[in-house]
Formats: sequence, C-alpha cells, structure tokens
Amino acid sequence: MKETGSEVVYEIPDVSFGTARQLRVICIGAGASGINLAYQLGRHMKNVDLQIYEKNEGVGGTWLENKYPGCACDIPAHNYQFSWAPNPRWTQFYASAPEILKYLQDTTRKFDLEKHVNFRHKVTQAKWDEASGLWNLAILDEDTGRVIEDSCHILINGSGFLNHWRWPEIPGLHSFKGDLMHTAFWQDGTNVKDKRVGVIGNGSSGIQVLVSLYPEVKTMTTFIRSSTWVTTSFAQQFAGPDGANFDYTEEQKAEFAGNPQKMLAYQKDLELAMSARFELNLKDSPLQEQAKQYLTAQMKAKLGQDHPLAKVIIPDFGVGCKRPTPGHGYLEALSQPNTRVITEPIAEVLPDGVKLKSGEIVELDSLICATGFDYSWIPRFPIIGRGGVDIRELWKERPHGYMGLAVHHLPNYFLFLGPNSPLSHGSTLPTLEIVTKYICRMVWKLQTEHYKSVVPTNAAVANFVAHCDKFHERTIWGTKCRSWFKGGKEDGHVLTHPGSRFHNVHMLINPRYEDWEWTSLSTNRFAYLGDGLTVLEKEEKRRDPTWFLNDPDKGYEGLIY
Repeated sequence: MKETGSEVVYEIPDVSFGTARQLRVICIGAGASGINLAYQLGRHMKNVDLQIYEKNEGVGGTWLENKYPGCACDIPAHNYQFSWAPNPRWTQFYASAPEILKYLQDTTRKFDLEKHVNFRHKVTQAKWDEASGLWNLAILDEDTGRVIEDSCHILINGSGFLNHWRWPEIPGLHSFKGDLMHTAFWQDGTNVKDKRVGVIGNGSSGIQVLVSLYPEVKTMTTFIRSSTWVTTSFAQQFAGPDGANFDYTEEQKAEFAGNPQKMLAYQKDLELAMSARFELNLKDSPLQEQAKQYLTAQMKAKLGQDHPLAKVIIPDFGVGCKRPTPGHGYLEALSQPNTRVITEPIAEVLPDGVKLKSGEIVELDSLICATGFDYSWIPRFPIIGRGGVDIRELWKERPHGYMGLAVHHLPNYFLFLGPNSPLSHGSTLPTLEIVTKYICRMVWKLQTEHYKSVVPTNAAVANFVAHCDKFHERTIWGTKCRSWFKGGKEDGHVLTHPGSRFHNVHMLINPRYEDWEWTSLSTNRFAYLGDGLTVLEKEEKRRDPTWFLNDPDKGYEGLIY
C-alpha cells in the first residue's frame, strides 16, 4: 500500500497465493514438548526458523530432573512414546525414569533435533511489542552469566507445569545436618544404606522412593499429611499379577520390532483401556462407586483388615478427586517392622531429626522431601503481553486460557499442557502431538494469509472457562480434596479438560478460527491472494497443481460425524 495525501491506496503485493513468509519461532524447554515441536516443524512446515532455549544441560525435561530411586511412569511404556518414533524394545510394561530419558535422548539424536537447542539457557523475560509484532526475550546464559536478547514472531512455552519443585514450609528445615534431599533434586551417589531415613509426603514420588529404599535402610519413617487412594497403574488389566510391572521378553521385543502393525494394535488396546476410565471421574456414577468399594477392600486387605492405619490412609473423597497413586508394594511396606508411619504434624526440623507437635523427637540420618511442585501454573519470569498484561498477574487468582493452549492478551503465544488440558487422562505425549498440529495450523495461517498476530478473544476465553466450571460440577475433580488438578488447593477451580481424552482430541483437530482475533499485515484482508497465481504453478520442480482430481474424498477428512 502507499499513501496519497491522506488517502491510503491499496496495491496488490507481488506474491503468489500460498507463499509462506519467514517466521521465527522460539520454544521454551526441550522436554517432550520441545522435542516433538522440533520434529514436526521440520517435517511439515517451511520458512520457519526454530530456536529452543533449555535451562538444563540436556533434553528430557522432567525425566532429566527426576532421578530419585524408584522413579517411573504409571503409563504403559508403549503409550508413552511419540507416534513418529515407536520403540519396540521397551524393557518393562511401566518404564523407569532412566529408560524414558534414554528414549527421549535417543530420539533427539536420531532425528538431529539438538541443532535447534541452546542448553543451559534460561529465559528470564518475554515481552510482546505491538508495533513490530515480535516477542522480545531476555535469556540468561548459565555458563557465562551473561544475559542475551532474542526475538521471535511466535513464542511457545513448552516448559510444563511440574518443573518448579519446592521445599516444604517447615521451620528449621535447612538446619538439618544429615542428608537433606528433595525427590525432584536428587543428588547422584546418595547412599542411605543402614541409615535412619525419613520421607515427608505420600504422593507418587513419596510412595515410589519409599518402596525402593525401605529394604536397604535401617529404619524408614514416613510422615503422612493426607489420605490417598493407592491403586495399580493405568491399563492394569495388561500389567502383571495384581497390576505389577513386568519385563518384556526378548521374543516379545523382537516380535514388535518385526511386526509394527502388531505393536500398533497393542498400543491401541492400551489406549482404549486407559480412556475407558473416564466414567470413573463422574460423581455418583456406577463405576465411581464400584472403584471406591473395590479399592477400600483392596487397601484394607494389604494393610490388614484391622490395621489402625486404614482409618488414616483410606480417603473419604472419591477415587480420582486427586490423582490416584500407583503403589505396588507400598501398603505392604508400611507394615514392615523397620517402617513407622507418623500422621502427627511436624512442628520443626532439628539438626539431628524431626520434632513432632506432641514434642516427640524422631532422630534421622537422612530426610527426603517428597513434597512435589508449585502447582500454580504461574511462570517464574514475566511474560508480558498486549497492553502490558503480565500473565503472572492475570493468573494470580486462577490460571485460565483457551483450550489449554493459548492465553488472551498474549498474541502469538502458545503453550503445552496449559490450564484445562487433559492432565488426568492418560499419556500426555499424544496430547502434545495434537496440540502441535493445532499450533502448526495457526502458524501456517499466519504465514500464508499475511497476518501479523493472532490471540484468542476475551469472550472465547470467558465462555470456555464458564463451560469448564459448569461441567466440573458433575465430576469427581470438583469435590472436596487437595489436588494439583485444582492448583494444589482443596476448593480450587478444576484445571483438567472437561471431557474424555477422545473428546479433547476432537475438540482440537479443527481450530475454531472465529474464536481468535486476527490482525492483518495489510489494509486489505485479501492481500494474500496476490498476483493471481499459486506457488504450485510457479515452482521450478512443480508439485501437482491438479491434485484436486486425484482423490474425490480428499478434503472431507475433518467431517468425522
């Protein structure tokens, strides 16, 4: 366009329909989200320059950081992998943290994805500039201490929400003179053999570390604050006896390697088994009542029918209100002669142990805090969007956004596993792939239709949040219990997806572009139509411009109902 006096004259740009303008994308984090994004952008997008900043020394995210003994995934291994990088040689039904980390590292190397990553670089600020349509970032180089600057058209947050571990707020904690550890910051070489060990917390990490360590310690004291449903892991009907883990034989691994379709069928069976659990999350459903009765009987049987601990550890809230905790062998371990369970509150930590509220002192050589993470979703650094809106202030009262992948007031900003994502619905890796497809469609539209920015409308976000809140009145997640599904609060807003896993997939498969505010680079929204030709017609090595004659069904794929 050009100006003639005060009049703006529209001129057709010298581009062809389908021209993808060059865009720079920055992703925060090289965990599973960043790895998948790097692969998919490289495979399916063009004219996209990707840079990933990772605060750690390598890829893997939570699986790099969590190294405590017994750390494992409660999702079957064959469903905790990328669809584009199937692994027929998982050694166990439920993979350990080291094996998952190795899978992520091997996949990254196999597809040469590390070239996109700057390791030990921590993003400390991101600010949107309306005039340029760019995000301006400050990044700390952990090796040099120098702060560098970078900018991008699209900012994608792949840092997750379970990566900011925290110490418990107990007076005197850091006065302890023995080994003080957190499960999310485990020190290699830690030795607890024949020591008096205490574990604070009975969530997933607390259960796993206790089961792993109690056979070798002198005494194991576990400090339990709350009750929890101790269950088998996902897809237990495919696991070993009583839902236990098992090793795959060499014959099974060879069969999967030689017959990919058989492995895919196995994965599909596992996925169906996990997704069939959704009815469990509905209040007063037959499956919910059955699960509560079954697990109560199971837990009592493993503890001993008249064990006094049964009244303390078996919850009165519904199964699934907080994430059920897989714990094969845990309840049995609590009954061992070298294990003591303390439900009394801790008053303070002393240099040589723990003082209880009653005044009793429990002497310890090692103290393990299995107290989890900051579940608030609030980033640890300022992310400042349109009009100076800082997401930390926006989310102070409650985290909220659009379909778990975008935030109003933050143009050209996407995130993985945001508020109201399917956090309790099975493996997160398929979810990451679906969200990446969504992001790619949005980026492609920005590239090829000459848009400067896109942001979900305030009305769309408000409507989505209202629907989530209303829906969760009927779910077990909305009942009273303290859960990270509700930001670590007892009566917090439910932050899981309002529906089944398949429901989430179908919700995201076709973007609702009408829910977004699009800002054009031109005064004429149809400037992208350009010179009247398509890029297919002008390519030297022409792809088939008559593709529409090839398959009469092409284009109807999205009409799934």
